[in-house]
Amino acid sequence: ITVGLIGRGLMGAGHLRALLGRKEAQVIAVCDVDQERREEGQRLVESTFEVRRKTGSFVGCATYDDFRELLARADLDAVLIATPDHWHTPQAIAAARAGKDVYCEKPISLTLQEGRELVRVVHRYGCVFQTGTQYRSIPVIRRVCEFVRGGGLGRLKGVFTIWKKTRIP
Repeated sequence: ITVGLIGRGLMGAGHLRALLGRKEAQVIAVCDVDQERREEGQRLVESTFEVRRKTGSFVGCATYDDFRELLARADLDAVLIATPDHWHTPQAIAAARAGKDVYCEKPISLTLQEGRELVRVVHRYGCVFQTGTQYRSIPVIRRVCEFVRGGGLGRLKGVFTIWKKTRIP
């Protein structure tokens, strides 16, 4: 399965590492508007698949700063979308229209209208669409949720999170 990564920020970098460990997948393109992230992703892919290149089963990893150029590739089977939230639906719709299967980070859409349009396009073009809900199904997370919902922390009055900004090399 030839795959293109769209967005190599925090989540995209993790997904790229996971993809590189999959025998059935071959990353052939990395797209990011940040040149440093894009080129570091390409170097990681190239070094990982170096053995395949010697056997002729890997042609290399291209880079793009415009996802539409990546989607225009006829040799691309699927894309993994890990861009900022407001791009998820437009890029997933464009990928489905281009005949690509899609794995998209959450949130899938920002509005019901966007979500409904995405469902319509995915059905129309018959692509495979998947989104990540790992944090909804990881056993330790489930136990934490059950603990909190069961009153383990008492009655909650509010919830807040802190998300540390990290620069991905």
